Amino acid sequence: MIDVPISALEVAMVEAGTRGVETLRDTATFARRLELLGYDRIWYAEHHHSPAIGAFPPVVLIAHAAASTSAIRLGSGGVLAPNHAPIMLAEQFGTLAALHPDRIDLGIGRGPGTFNEATARALRRGAGPATDAQYQDDVAAVLSFLVDEAALGALPEPWLLCSSTAGAALAARLGLPIVVAHHIRPENTFMVLERYRAAFIPSRWCEQPRVVVCVEAICAETEQEAAWRAGPMDVVKAGLLKGLSEIPFPTPVDAATHPFTAEERQALAGFRAQQACGTPEVVVRRLAHLAAETGADELMLTTPVYDLDARVRSYDLIKKHCEATKAP
Repeated sequence: MIDVPISALEVAMVEAGTRGVETLRDTATFARRLELLGYDRIWYAEHHHSPAIGAFPPVVLIAHAAASTSAIRLGSGGVLAPNHAPIMLAEQFGTLAALHPDRIDLGIGRGPGTFNEATARALRRGAGPATDAQYQDDVAAVLSFLVDEAALGALPEPWLLCSSTAGAALAARLGLPIVVAHHIRPENTFMVLERYRAAFIPSRWCEQPRVVVCVEAICAETEQEAAWRAGPMDVVKAGLLKGLSEIPFPTPVDAATHPFTAEERQALAGFRAQQACGTPEVVVRRLAHLAAETGADELMLTTPVYDLDARVRSYDLIKKHCEATKAP
């Protein structure tokens, strides 16, 4: 049984055989359908210069989804501080929060959002990667400018995305709630949580440690279909293992014939074992175990599968099984 809220991370994959404009249309439909299913929030990731993931700014997707829904919380998972002027982030999300009170989250991360060095430099107007000190200054500046936006009304809720103990330490020092990137670096999850909880200092943003754990979850009626649905993302991950970042998001049919090496299959199996893929019973059991092990206050599910209906179906199956297994 899962007794914590469940939310969604939308990566907005551009599927093979489709165009970016179709992905954009799907984001609003996805938000409406997850709201009807009873999910608590949807966040949008920031990516750049990838054939598989659309370069759709989170702030634009949030505004679009907010106009298409009425209650579900929406946010960034995350906007990447090195790519933006802190005052602009504060103004953009302060405006969103004023237009959609008590529905907007500002999730902040550090990564460049691209594997392409030229793109990363273009985003930073020629500057190199942000240092630890620069990133910490940027996050603090965003929070400071955010307070200035209070005149507009309710502020967005700030969060820090963490996949390392350095990020956990920063979140703890600033008194921010965190989202742990278990779907990216599951080997770091428990170190991050230990560091965060041990060092947490209460702030105006958060009185006590608050944790969301993000996990990859792919659910279908059978184990075979779930594995088939997971195939396209396996192809992308295998490419990343080889240092190839320009891998399109293939169809499940194409992914089923992809020639994985033995080493890739072993790595993919090891990763999947720490996520949740399978039937509703299997997925919910794994999610419940992860929530209990981590003490998460919320689980955020990312479901990188081809086809909007299949993606929504995965969320639907999980939600219904969670409801069915709740204690009376």
